[in-house]
Amino acid sequence: MKILNIYHTTTGNTAKVADTISATIKELGHSVESVKVKKDLEIDLLQYDFIFAGSGVYQWLPGKPMIDFITKTRTRYVEKGEIVPCSPRRKDKKAVIYCTYGGVHTGINEAIPAVKFMGQLFDHLGIEVVDEWYVVGEYHPEKYKSFSTNGRLGNIVGRPDKHDLKEIAERVSGILKV
Repeated sequence: MKILNIYHTTTGNTAKVADTISATIKELGHSVESVKVKKDLEIDLLQYDFIFAGSGVYQWLPGKPMIDFITKTRTRYVEKGEIVPCSPRRKDKKAVIYCTYGGVHTGINEAIPAVKFMGQLFDHLGIEVVDEWYVVGEYHPEKYKSFSTNGRLGNIVGRPDKHDLKEIAERVSGILKV
């Protein structure tokens, strides 16, 4: 199975999750290509059997580099005729979409639009989104530190922590063993 773990991180929270995903995949005996989204990244998503895609959440959406990647990738696939009406499923191609978020104002509701936004690229390509993962992450930089203790989620300092990452590893194991 050819696996891709593509992600964007600004604060390092999503990198912790991405690293855990990739390490768990390797522990299960699979190879994985782990790619941090950068400007002008071009990658053929259709060459992979399973894709993990994630980002931090910034004002209800993924980070700008991920938005730009998704927009350019969608345009490229439309031009190639790979995105067609009714988005027929591509057999044996699956994805998990994940995010890290702080949810200071409305909790997980702030993260849902970001995951749904990212998932649409895969759904339009006919890649089945088999799960969505929402992982709590503390606020950075220093000027936002109070959000990590005063928000709707309570004290989220240090998250994602070892318990969060253990849960991610278990989810990866479960989803790849199915």
